[in-house]
Parts: sequence; C-alpha cells; structure tokens
Amino acid sequence: MDKKTILIIDDEQINLDFFDVMLSRLGFNVLLSSNGEEGLELTREHCPDLIILDNIMPRLTGWEFTRILKQDEGYADYKNIPIIMFSAMDAVKDKIEGFNLGIEDYITKPFNFSEVLARIRAVLRSHELSRQVLLREKRLALTDSLKKSLIYFNEHLHSPVMALLDSAQSLNIAASDAVEAFKCQVQDVAEQTLAALGGLKDEIDALQANEGEVQASDSLLNELEEHFFEHFREIHNSGGIACD
Repeated sequence: MDKKTILIIDDEQINLDFFDVMLSRLGFNVLLSSNGEEGLELTREHCPDLIILDNIMPRLTGWEFTRILKQDEGYADYKNIPIIMFSAMDAVKDKIEGFNLGIEDYITKPFNFSEVLARIRAVLRSHELSRQVLLREKRLALTDSLKKSLIYFNEHLHSPVMALLDSAQSLNIAASDAVEAFKCQVQDVAEQTLAALGGLKDEIDALQANEGEVQASDSLLNELEEHFFEHFREIHNSGGIACD
C-alpha cells in the first residue's frame, strides 16, 4: 500500500516532534511546518493526503489557513484535502465555525494519541470512500454515454450503409457520372462511420480506465482498513499515549 502523507502544522515544536516520531513509526510520510504560510507552500509542493493543524498560531490561524485552502481559487486543486484541527477551545460555536469552513474533524487539547489515531483513520477512510463513490458515479455516467453512443451508431449509420448497398447493386459501371457519385457516397459513409467509431472507442477507453481506478481504489481501501486497524489495536492494547 502506498504511504499516506500527513502534513502537521503547529507552532509548538514539541508537538511537531511528537507527531513526527509517532506517525512515522506507523508508516506515514510526515511533513512538518511551524506556521500556516509555510504549510500552504508545503501543501502546494506535496499535496498531502491529510492536514493536521493547530488553530491558535501566529501569522495564520487554523481557521484562516482552512479558509484559504477551501475557498481561494489559487488552491482549488487542494481544497479536497481533509483537515483535522486541534484547539484548546471547546466552545460549540467555535467548532461549528470550523466545520462550516470545511474541517473534517476537530480535536480539543489536551488529547490522547489513541483518539487522534482513530480520527486520522476515520477521516482517511471517509475520504477514500468519497473518492470511490465519485469514481463509481463517473463509471455510471460513462456507461450511460456509451449506451447512448451505441444507440446513435445503430440508428444513424444503418440507413446510410443500406443506401450504399442499394447503390452498389444498381450501379452502372459504364456511366462515369454514376461511378463518381457512388465514389462520393462511399467516401461520405466511410467518414461518418470512422468518426462514430472513433468517438465510441474514446468512450470505451475512458470506461476501461475508470474501471481500473475503481478496482485499484477497492484494493487500496481494504489495505488501508487492515493497516490502520492493526496499528490502532496495538496502541489501544498498550493503553495509549496522552499528550497535552
């Protein structure tokens, strides 16, 4: 299974060091940033699978970072990256604001690492499921388009081909004008057929490519589930690790 990349943004070095050690041990690629501006640069550079950030930070708060990532057109390619936010605040209105901005999960400090790991697992799994649903919807749309193309192919090319056969049967080879007209007719029908076949092939290729993505996604999801469940169970059995 490909390693998932997690970006940690926190102005407290002790938290960065802690997550670097713990998540690296669990098989993640870990990126670290001490402020939101650098975090945005790392997001552009590496496009992480998940971002975990503190809310109260200098220069850019967690909310401001999230607002830029989710709403700024310059970051449109990264707006679907899931975000988990840490905060010392536990007010409901603050959490609601975070969710409205597009945060997937919200953890109040002090936190327990077992809980954090469980939330990481849940968010990544949810994100993977959403991607899988989108792939399946795309496959259904392609299948429907292919069906319509086949219907079009049958309805619109049947008549020209039959007319071509009729012309061939009644063709007077001795009449040059008739031969020339038949030649033009053959050329027109051939061009229509080739164009239709080309479009049909493109749709079949797209459908096959999407099918491959769905199968790979199914396999990845199963591996992801097994991988995180195993590590979460190990940490849970050991009693977890608390961190302020």
